[in-house]
Amino acid sequence: MGEIEDGEADHITTDVQGQKCTLVCECTAPESVNGKDNLPFLNAVLKNPVCKLYRFPTSDNKWMRIREQMSESILSFHIPKELISLHIKEDLCRNQELKELGELSPHWDNLRKNVLTHCDQMVNMYQDILTELSKETGSSFKSSSSKGEKTLEFVPINLHLQRMHVHSPHLKDALYDVITVGAPAAHFQGFKNGGLRKLLHRFEMERRNTGYQFIYYSPENTAKAKEVLSNINQLQPLIATHADLLLNSASQHSPDSLKNSLKMLSEKTELFVHAFKDQLVRSALLALYTARPGGVLKKPPSPKNSTEESCPQDPPAPMRRQDSIPHHSDYDEEEWDRVWANVGKSLNCIIAMVDRLIERDGSNEGGGGGSQDGEKDPSLVDPVITHPREDWYEQLYPLIRTLKDCMGEVVSRAKQSLTFVLLQELAHSLPQGLMLTLRRDIVFSQALAGLVCGFIIKLHTSLHDPGFLQQLHTVGLIVQYEGLLSTYSDEIGMLEDMAVGISDLKKVAFKIIEAKSNDVLPVITGRREHYVVEVKLPARMFEALPLQIKEGQLLHVYPVLFNVGINEQQTLAERFGDVSLQESINQENFELLKEYYTAFMEKMPPDYISHFQEQNDLKGLLENLHQNIQAKKRKNVEIMWLAATICRKLNGIRFTCCKSAKDRTSMSVTLEQCSILRDEHQLHKDFFIRALDCMRSRQTQGALSESDDPETGCLTDNKPTSRHFYPVALLLVSSHLLVVWLILSLALLLAKYQ
Repeated sequence: MGEIEDGEADHITTDVQGQKCTLVCECTAPESVNGKDNLPFLNAVLKNPVCKLYRFPTSDNKWMRIREQMSESILSFHIPKELISLHIKEDLCRNQELKELGELSPHWDNLRKNVLTHCDQMVNMYQDILTELSKETGSSFKSSSSKGEKTLEFVPINLHLQRMHVHSPHLKDALYDVITVGAPAAHFQGFKNGGLRKLLHRFEMERRNTGYQFIYYSPENTAKAKEVLSNINQLQPLIATHADLLLNSASQHSPDSLKNSLKMLSEKTELFVHAFKDQLVRSALLALYTARPGGVLKKPPSPKNSTEESCPQDPPAPMRRQDSIPHHSDYDEEEWDRVWANVGKSLNCIIAMVDRLIERDGSNEGGGGGSQDGEKDPSLVDPVITHPREDWYEQLYPLIRTLKDCMGEVVSRAKQSLTFVLLQELAHSLPQGLMLTLRRDIVFSQALAGLVCGFIIKLHTSLHDPGFLQQLHTVGLIVQYEGLLSTYSDEIGMLEDMAVGISDLKKVAFKIIEAKSNDVLPVITGRREHYVVEVKLPARMFEALPLQIKEGQLLHVYPVLFNVGINEQQTLAERFGDVSLQESINQENFELLKEYYTAFMEKMPPDYISHFQEQNDLKGLLENLHQNIQAKKRKNVEIMWLAATICRKLNGIRFTCCKSAKDRTSMSVTLEQCSILRDEHQLHKDFFIRALDCMRSRQTQGALSESDDPETGCLTDNKPTSRHFYPVALLLVSSHLLVVWLILSLALLLAKYQ
């Protein structure tokens, strides 16, 4: 059927007429595509590559060369450790904010103590898991046999890159990558009560029916509270820094520097003020007021307000510095509006003062050049100009101090009120809520490890494609997951976990930065509702990026999941069970895919779109996919093929998942590879089955050791234990045996429930 290329490995001859694989070679040398691969960069992410080489005939009796490569990724352990460290830092900060909430009535204080006890236990658990993960020094991936180990809960199962490199006589060289990974799910916790999709819905319904002891806040409001708290923690130090830079520019009497510093200060302060426009803060202040015990607050003296004399606008009203939210008799519902507005008024006073100083400085320079008209009366010279360096600083310093005081008052009140909102979320259904958070963190960690691996590989592969880079910062990337889980027994819970974990990837944004050292492993920042993954590129690769990406623009991903159960358990589910979960997931994600396609067509440049539409009939593929989803056909694998084709044409990242990323995944990946060879590279139609059997045959699994076949000297023991090359006979059962098996299974089920 084909021949191996000389010079890379020994020949393995087979019988052509027997339709066996003619020629297969296995080696461990990584590939290089057109000299563009930066191998040190890839080697920092991938390891233990296993390569196989084939040669298949085309429809015009020429030869195409195929290089198949599978690699492990060290990100399997690196990303979970990064994420757990981030969770520990976030939870410790939240616990400290709860402790600083101030004095509460006995009911709320007891709730807070209970919450802190459970939260401290969760932090200790995360720290123990991180310690155990740090001890892992062996394999760079988690095998399926370890999916039930508690210490490896956060690690994805069998995360690998499956790459096919095609040298075709008709087309230029092409790469086809698929990330294979076990379904992100909390295997150690089990699926007796379902997965995240069901558990979160049930938990939310219970929260809605909460009794008097709690205040109900919707998930949207809780997420909003976390977002505002995060913005506060980020913006407050930035504003203080820019305010100090403004004073420094004033002391140097530099108008240009003063303008630039004011611009940055204005931008950050406006973002700060905008963060508190939501009604949530006001309602949270009132809720916290009702939770305080009665008593009179100690009120320190109000800070001196120096804006009254210098600001042409109405100055902020004098503030009352307080160590907590106002209580009872001195509580004013409109006071928050006044305190919050003081920040904006203080900024306006600073802007007006800077404008006045620069204007007077310009008029002074103009007056110095016009001495021929006569000297001006010294009494008419503005006193601001007499000692410019000292006066600029002295004029601005009181206003900057007032801005900081106003901002500090807002931050103090807002932090306490929004922390009280988070207390409500944590206090309800302890420890169920925290256990759900743990489960969600576990599933998300597994999904994120695969996503980061896929993003880095996709970026590396397409680094020299201007169209892809423009799409990356203009629209974002589509990430398509092909699920092969059944809707039967435990796999229902796995699918529910997987659906939530993949959906949560929408919270992730990527930022590409220049590597300052040899360490190019990604770094994760942010919080649970918003993560930023910093991907480091060597200087030479970083310089090739568009300006928007180099300046730090966040790059977004749009994950979609399409699931079609294909094993015998799915046969039972379709005949005797329920497949509504699969149908709803496919329909929901089709709408997301359609939204991405619409944004892609709207935001990309017209010249690119016109060329793109000539090469691809995406609209027709989307309509076909929609029809297949609506058809509700049993084991409709056409859904998977259409979704994968659309993803590739949209420059997306492809994932294939089943329970453990072994049997079903291997069958799907090899079938997809051969279909690509047939449809895109003109594989001879008579050799399709032969090529498929060749990729799945035992000889290509690496099952032959050197003692079994001394001629295959390039085989190595340093390979992943998880393989994607499995004989098709493992998955096929004769129709008679299948009927007998179904009858026996049905009999056992009936006996169990009687």
